[in-house]
Amino acid sequence: MLEASRKVATIYVKDREGADHVLEIEVGASLMEPLRELNGGAIEALCGGMCSCATCHVFISTEWANKVPSPGDDELELLEGTECFDEGQSRLCCQVTMTDELNGMQLTIAPEE
Repeated sequence: MLEASRKVATIYVKDREGADHVLEIEVGASLMEPLRELNGGAIEALCGGMCSCATCHVFISTEWANKVPSPGDDELELLEGTECFDEGQSRLCCQVTMTDELNGMQLTIAPEE
């Protein structure tokens, strides 16, 4: 029996070094894993996606930010504690799940703190 093909979506990422990347992410997966695997300008995600650090901080482009569900209280508290918090665009990528609606999304990895 053939395994059903997995649905993927594409995101466009600018890393910390200014390089552009095109990544495919399985719909339903967290943005964190593929961003951890980038060479050089990748996120750290020290807590492994448990929403207990801010080392996976990204800026979702303005035109896409309203398509991503609002951050929860725990995530917002961590983001507000960063030096480069941007209320309209800052997110922890471990808390963003890829959906069909986010196909084509653009984001920038936040500076390391």
